[in-house]
Amino acid sequence: MSIKIRPAAVAGLFYPAEATLLAGQVQALLENVHPPEEIHAPKALIVPHAGYIYSGAIAASAYARLRSLRGKVHRVVLLGPVHRVPVHGLALPSVRAFASPLGEVMLDMEAMATLADLPQVTVNDACHAQEHALEVHLPFLQSVLGEFKLIPLAVGDASPAQVAEVLERLWGGDETLIMVSSDLSHYLPYTIAQQLDATTAQAVLDLRTDLSHEQACGATPVNGLLLAARNHGLQAELLDLRNSGDTAGDKSRVVGYAAFAFYEDEDHDR
Repeated sequence: MSIKIRPAAVAGLFYPAEATLLAGQVQALLENVHPPEEIHAPKALIVPHAGYIYSGAIAASAYARLRSLRGKVHRVVLLGPVHRVPVHGLALPSVRAFASPLGEVMLDMEAMATLADLPQVTVNDACHAQEHALEVHLPFLQSVLGEFKLIPLAVGDASPAQVAEVLERLWGGDETLIMVSSDLSHYLPYTIAQQLDATTAQAVLDLRTDLSHEQACGATPVNGLLLAARNHGLQAELLDLRNSGDTAGDKSRVVGYAAFAFYEDEDHDR
């Protein structure tokens, strides 16, 4: 890319392209979530990335936990798998902002520069150009957090330790939110998907780092986050677990979705 702003690639496909319609849909999804009155601020989230009609309600269950963090979280580290262009390791873009119909999100160039010496981190605009796994989260983040800076990482062939090493560099404090974008099983019959996704969800709650890509398309960044979560003593909570057969698709071939939150408070009741 010669431009300095990555334009929205899947607006009008995965979510509305018109700002007012998009803001209204995001707000409606968030308003349908009723989290407990006493909730802890999550340090990290795993959130699905399908079209909003399919996974938006599940994603909203995670984003609703961020309402109290507006003005407190100033940086979002967002990792997701590549679907179109393969990449080795973890790839940053060279642009300075990502655009959504709700406005531009500036990238944290200073924080990104701290990764320059890591051999698993490259700069690759091609893998970001049409990738939806990161983009679909921006309108939700803009709606709940307001202004923040983004560190977008497209994750390809990498080990959990390599991903965790990147996360460690960017971990920060309360000002930093870590997010991994991932759906679960793909194109299985409804009941089989339910069984596999339940097993996967338990593995996430147990902070296992051996998830396969049959269990989650974002298994590579998920495994890295789970390793980092274990190292930092985080506790995981399952917020929602459904599939496209529950939301907007038929039940013959479904895609699984889950939302998880991770908390630094070891006393948090999961």
